[in-house]
Amino acid sequence: MALPVPEWRRLLARRWAALDPQLRERLAAASLHDAVLLGCDLLRNEEEEATLVRLCQRVSTGKEPEAASFYREQGNREFGHCRYWVALRLYSKAASHERPGSPEVSVCFANRSAALFHLEHFEVCLEDIARAESHGYPDRLLPKVLLRKAECLLRLGRLQDAADALSVVENKIHMDGFMPSPTHQTLLKKLGQLKVKLHEKERCPEPAQEARADMQGKSEIWEENDSISGASSSLSLNFDTERGRHLVASQDIMPGQSLLKEEAFVSVLWPGESFPLQDSETAWDTRVTNADLHCHHCLRQLLASVPCRGCSYAKYCSQDCADMAWEQYHRTECSLGALLLTLGVFCHVAMRTVLLAGFTEVNRMVEWSHSRDKDPHNCKAGCKCLSEAPEAGAGTRGIPGCNDRGQYHSSYQAVFHLLPHAEQHSPEHKFLCVLSVVAICKQLQEAGLHAAILNQESSERWPKPKASEQTSDELSPELKTVAEAMLRHMLQLQCNAQAITVMQELGPGDGAVVNKKPVRLATAFFPVLSLLNHSCCPNTSMSFSGTAVTVRASQPIPRGQEIFHCYGPHQCRMRAAERQQLLSQYFFECRCRACLDELESDVKSVVSMRNSFCCPSCRAPMQGEEDLLCCSNEACATSVSRENLSCRLQDLQQQIKKALDLLRERKADQAIKMLLKCQVDAGNFLSPEHLLMGEMEDHLAQVYATLGKWQEAARHLKKSIGIVEMHHGSSSVEIGHELFKLAQVLFNGFAVSEALSTIQRAEEILSVHCGPQSAQIQELQEMKTCLSELPRSILQRT
Repeated sequence: MALPVPEWRRLLARRWAALDPQLRERLAAASLHDAVLLGCDLLRNEEEEATLVRLCQRVSTGKEPEAASFYREQGNREFGHCRYWVALRLYSKAASHERPGSPEVSVCFANRSAALFHLEHFEVCLEDIARAESHGYPDRLLPKVLLRKAECLLRLGRLQDAADALSVVENKIHMDGFMPSPTHQTLLKKLGQLKVKLHEKERCPEPAQEARADMQGKSEIWEENDSISGASSSLSLNFDTERGRHLVASQDIMPGQSLLKEEAFVSVLWPGESFPLQDSETAWDTRVTNADLHCHHCLRQLLASVPCRGCSYAKYCSQDCADMAWEQYHRTECSLGALLLTLGVFCHVAMRTVLLAGFTEVNRMVEWSHSRDKDPHNCKAGCKCLSEAPEAGAGTRGIPGCNDRGQYHSSYQAVFHLLPHAEQHSPEHKFLCVLSVVAICKQLQEAGLHAAILNQESSERWPKPKASEQTSDELSPELKTVAEAMLRHMLQLQCNAQAITVMQELGPGDGAVVNKKPVRLATAFFPVLSLLNHSCCPNTSMSFSGTAVTVRASQPIPRGQEIFHCYGPHQCRMRAAERQQLLSQYFFECRCRACLDELESDVKSVVSMRNSFCCPSCRAPMQGEEDLLCCSNEACATSVSRENLSCRLQDLQQQIKKALDLLRERKADQAIKMLLKCQVDAGNFLSPEHLLMGEMEDHLAQVYATLGKWQEAARHLKKSIGIVEMHHGSSSVEIGHELFKLAQVLFNGFAVSEALSTIQRAEEILSVHCGPQSAQIQELQEMKTCLSELPRSILQRT
């Protein structure tokens, strides 16, 4: 979660309520610097320290050999039942708990390589075999692993490497001498079989596959802006007191044109929801979370993770990512893992931001903020106050966050200049943030990580703390500076945190048609992206690749128009009143076109009309703003309480969830029966255009696709597309995703002509929102190529 765990929040809420009113007033009005000083004095209570210790004990991030043994045994059990994906995850959990360089961790890697081999991930299997060897895999077990290596190389067509590997195995077996054991005989038999396969492949080599040039996708035209890093030259940076910093089109922009490509200054993986690996409850957690599925440094999806050398939580896609993370920030974070998970993602992002910037830069910016606070009119301070407009003729040089040359870079200076809204946060929230960052900094000092915070860059410049200072409750001056910067970043995150999302598979994930939904993967600071203001009807779309974001125009943008993106509340998903309530966390009232049209007229929003209830008696729309809803049909006198219909809606959603659980359990026939019953129930009180009606059609299409009933699946998907189009529009990214699924169904159902036209429409829409190089576009092009290469006689029949 973004904020600390509820128990810590409740404790500090009680503490805040018990504070002397004058002290509360001082904290509410205090600058960030003074708030940290007060926080250092206030966090001396034994209750807070004891509570944090207890909460951290619930979140184990250390390496536990007993846990490693448990996960490895569970992995072996699942492997024996041929559940290789489950075994793979369990072996990864086991490896994360073993000490680096130990024989035990080498066994985890070797076992995992076996699961990878059965899953036909041969390249990654070879990587795990190399890890097992480098960590001292037992010599007596090595021949079996080396034979697996040779077979991987054979399957990959690397015949010379396979021959070399087989020679190594053969020499190894001969050096060990003849052994009459069944295991030894099995090895010799396997060796002989692989040598025969090698000779067969050498005699009849497989023809090399021709590279398809048309699969590369269209290249994007991109000219970078001289003044704004990562931005297109078609944008300019402006500033005014009403809108603050914002980006404007300096030329006419076409749909699909890339406007911004930015790497996150900092990102932290969102722990996310858990996915059970097995049904039985055990002493150790066997659930899978984002922490098991994605690299903690680059956010790439994990297949075979490289564990952190010091903790069981952090996992990486490669040793390179593990080493970079350790050098840049994780050597400091590693021992604080449980505390950071307890205090929430915002605390973690704030700390990592400081670590990545380096103490020298952090200290420079904090000192600059002090000089500005003392003399806000001092032009030598380096930048204007964020609420002040630049002087006439200053150009971008006077815009906050820009350097002396008027350039706005994705830098710590730009991050520091994001608005913290310190005066607008509630005093209680500010108190929570202050004590949370002070708790982290005290833990850093107690753990002796003072030098690591200084990035060990300044052993000569910065004095080392005395022994008495390290054990004292008083924070060192450097850590007070760190705490102040972290507090600033925590407050900034409420308005400037950007969720990095990924399309996550729903259902079993092994069907011909993949159903996905966007889920939060990480929280990040994108200082250039933060220049975009919000609109409930934005003119851009965002897509993510790892820690990088790309913003594209979703519609024509004429020269002089501001560039907007949506902070979450979208006109297609909620009513204006709901949007305004959610946007209050950003400390502004939305005045976009969609809000003005809806709030300043009596016209009912499209969302409320389509996502409305219908009369249980005559199916006419229900109306009324109060708890009692009345049928809009004058001939019908039916009235129902809103609460009653809302309860029916919640029950319906629970039934749909049970149906999807049946699908995951591969009980497709039962899932269909339950979904069809849900449709009948929904028709009695929901409008035909309700989004949930579309979702049920989508779920039915997925179930029929798993059964290979392609015509039925296509019929239901077309109904879903009709409802989605009513809500989101014919060129929306949501329609693009639905058309992508329909293309998969038609492709698998051999409806060639319709599949080709659907592929073309999906490609046109998704290339605008996701870019021509996206995975979905590549898959659409593969389907199109495959269908286009069919014999003419088949194409004419379809």
